[in-house]
Amino acid sequence: MTELIQRYDPKGMRNLILNFPKQAAEAVAIGNTAKIKIETKNIEQIVVSGLGGSAIGGDLLRAYLADKCAVPVVVNRHYYFPDYVGKNSLVIISSYSGNTEETTASYKDAIKRKAKIFCITSGGEVERMAKKHKHPYIKIPGGFPPRAALGYSFFPTLIALSKLGFIKDQKKEIKETLALLNELSVRYSNHDTADNLALNLAKTIHGKLPLIYSAADKFDTVNTRWRGQITENAKTLAFGHVFPELNHNEIVGWEVLKDLMKKMHVIILRDKDDYKRIQLRMDVTKGIIGDLADGITEVHSEGKSLLSRMFSLLYLADWLSFYLAMLNGVDPSPVKKIDFLKEELGKVK
Repeated sequence: MTELIQRYDPKGMRNLILNFPKQAAEAVAIGNTAKIKIETKNIEQIVVSGLGGSAIGGDLLRAYLADKCAVPVVVNRHYYFPDYVGKNSLVIISSYSGNTEETTASYKDAIKRKAKIFCITSGGEVERMAKKHKHPYIKIPGGFPPRAALGYSFFPTLIALSKLGFIKDQKKEIKETLALLNELSVRYSNHDTADNLALNLAKTIHGKLPLIYSAADKFDTVNTRWRGQITENAKTLAFGHVFPELNHNEIVGWEVLKDLMKKMHVIILRDKDDYKRIQLRMDVTKGIIGDLADGITEVHSEGKSLLSRMFSLLYLADWLSFYLAMLNGVDPSPVKKIDFLKEELGKVK
């Protein structure tokens, strides 16, 4: 593995993943010092607007705060907002680069709708607009691939929502999460041990089509992140679905394409607090598709708090996707097809 890393990771994705716990700690410090002053008395919903790596932080907020926040948190991945967004909405403009086409367009739409706005960005057009319109914003360090900057997009926003009074203080949960990330960094970075779950799982799905299954309520975003990291870092397709919905449609699809199904490996993300009927559905589903797929691997979250358990699986996906990239013989850093798409879009105004 050392030779593969030297050959296929010239831009240092491994170091970015290895140092993610430090990034998370720095992001917490940024959140603690940020000053966001907004009138929140009549806020009816919180809308995070972003795409790709910048939107995942919003998705995590939505999932994590579902039973912690008195107002709904939703994510917008479009050039404009739904009709319900207006003066009683808090819009969080999240663009790591600050130049995401859809997000800057939605920013202008939020201004027209007279929404309350704050931004989180490393600079670019979003920072320029925030200064022009005197909207509060959180400045985060630039220079990272957006997918490798999840700590920066998530923790400062979580802390800001606490400061604004939408949720209780999360210091205890954050402290536990940072400690667990440090522990996992040591565990997953050692590729010379037989006990490295991330590397072993990468070997298991190497040459296979991974299907990621999870519960829908808290871990749908974690599921999405797994698929995103595998596709962007390892340059291989990954699909997925969530319980209980998949039991009402997708499960029937495990029938005809027998040769293809034997090349699919199912990974079920499990959490100790998955709803009991969901846990039962997972067990029954394993019995139904177990002999049809290449195999089924169950991965369990770690930690006490929900925040730490979510990040335990998120961080595992980072390492898994990196090791899979090495096994695939590809550089995990470039996303050439995305860059090409942006260039083509940039030709048309």
